[in-house]
Amino acid sequence: MSMRHVPSPAPAAGRAPETGRLAEGLAAIRPRAASKTGWRCTGSAVAIVTALCGSAQAKLVEEQSDVPVEVKDGFGKAIAMPVKVSFFVDDQTPAPHPVLVINHGRASESAARAAMGRYRPAEVIRWFASLGFVVAVPTRIGYGATGGEDLEDSGACTRKAYAPGFAAAAQQTLAVIDAATARSDAQKDRTVVVGQSYGGATSVAVAARNPPGVVAAINFAGGGGGNPKTSAREPCAPVQLQRLYADYGRGARVPMLWIYTENDQYWGAEYPKAWLAAFREGGGRAEFVQFPPHGDDGHSLFTRAPAVWQPAVREFLRAHGFDLKESP
Repeated sequence: MSMRHVPSPAPAAGRAPETGRLAEGLAAIRPRAASKTGWRCTGSAVAIVTALCGSAQAKLVEEQSDVPVEVKDGFGKAIAMPVKVSFFVDDQTPAPHPVLVINHGRASESAARAAMGRYRPAEVIRWFASLGFVVAVPTRIGYGATGGEDLEDSGACTRKAYAPGFAAAAQQTLAVIDAATARSDAQKDRTVVVGQSYGGATSVAVAARNPPGVVAAINFAGGGGGNPKTSAREPCAPVQLQRLYADYGRGARVPMLWIYTENDQYWGAEYPKAWLAAFREGGGRAEFVQFPPHGDDGHSLFTRAPAVWQPAVREFLRAHGFDLKESP
């Protein structure tokens, strides 16, 4: 399959080189202790976790933790509460492991956000863990098992305020990074931040903060304010998002990979290019890959067709110093 690939331009002199569908079928996985050899699959959960269980995948181990976070909502009110985080390790890969954090998207309906459970995109987790990463997967405040207030509500379509929601998501991500890198089996200075849809834009917000130890970030279909049911390919306030991406670019020094599809029903094909241009003009470093149309809506490529994007991600990670040797 062909793809549109636009490499990041060379850095300027003096510079160092919302929506989204959540992974279906995983919200109902009930918390369980991991056995030494991997998942414990029992009862009705077996059918749900077949992507993570079975003889060939029994080596994937999950550990669950509550990570305390302190954030502010859009009105400046402080919120302090624990975030549910699942940590995954392929026990056939050697320690210490680099760290990779995956941030989920944002469903349009509040009922769907509440029903998420724990976010665990099975095939994606398994692949990144097979590359040797400790994979940290938070369920952010306002979603599923974590619960709490909706910190990412950006207001009415005509009066969007995106920055506070992305800031709250980024702050939670930083707390998860701290928890992940504090593990005895994790490297302290080799972290990658990944996100899809709202989580993809969050990865850009994190990159703009240049947290210590974060060496790369990947944005899958990142944005906000989209709703394919009511305004396909026309997100709310796209120009405001463009300005925000420019602001992020002025601070970001972390190299990024942005992945989109031509038939993204949330943002369309052209808005992501404008957002990328703004990010680069601000000074951000990002490679851009736009895949041809995939299914009815390419927005969910991250979870629905990992085999499509894995070669581009593998190449990007290797280019930034990761020695990737997939476990058998």
